Amino acid sequence: MEVKQEGDRTTSFPVRETDRAQRLDAFLAGQFKDLTRSRIQELIKTGWIRVNDRLSKPGYRLKTGDVLEVTLPPLQSPRLEPEPVAFEVIYEDPWLIVVNKPPGVVVHPAPGHFTGTLVHGLLRHCKDLSGIGGVMRPGIVHRLDKDTSGLMVVAKNDAAHAFLSAQFKAGAVTKRYLALVHGIVKAKSGEIDLPIGRDPVRRKEMSIQPSKGRAARTLWEKKEEWAGLFSLLSVSPKTGRTHQIRVHLSHEGHPIVGDPV
Repeated sequence: MEVKQEGDRTTSFPVRETDRAQRLDAFLAGQFKDLTRSRIQELIKTGWIRVNDRLSKPGYRLKTGDVLEVTLPPLQSPRLEPEPVAFEVIYEDPWLIVVNKPPGVVVHPAPGHFTGTLVHGLLRHCKDLSGIGGVMRPGIVHRLDKDTSGLMVVAKNDAAHAFLSAQFKAGAVTKRYLALVHGIVKAKSGEIDLPIGRDPVRRKEMSIQPSKGRAARTLWEKKEEWAGLFSLLSVSPKTGRTHQIRVHLSHEGHPIVGDPV
């Protein structure tokens, strides 16, 4: 597979049995012969190359069935400029800022979303953010899906970025979500422990995959119910799989209200 220039287009393809166990960067260097290995490593680290719709590392060892998504950005990468993006500031000090991300807002620039992200708004509010996360993700130590609202903590300097990243990596951060779901959940609380993987038919979606999925565990507690139609749940994911909460709740027969996936 050869490319003559980069131009913001995405190529998606599965990993075959004959390619398993190769390093991600080495494999792609053989596929995209016009790109240097260092350029490929840069694209992986900045999120332009993803594995199973997740960020990866250049040294990741490929597994049969992995889906690689490679987006080649324009030769001139978009420059981040401050923009007036609405969000509520919950807390701020010289080290970090906690904001309430509204639904419909993408956290940081990515293919198809180069303006109007939370990062653009943060640059306007803070003027400067930690650069550890790369030029497209300044200050970002965790993410929320586009259609999910909720609190996000953002690092304003490199020391805070390193500390917060270590806390998330060590599992020291507790995440809780409120989910309004269809139907009346009968139990007061429960646990869903089912592996999640890419759906073999609908390749852009995730689903329960008992044999090939990755371990996924979600705790939930019922808070309220309305009119015999809806339940409000407090949900705590103990793992971080793509679309974990929506997949788990939907599988239990209680999909999230308004969820387009």
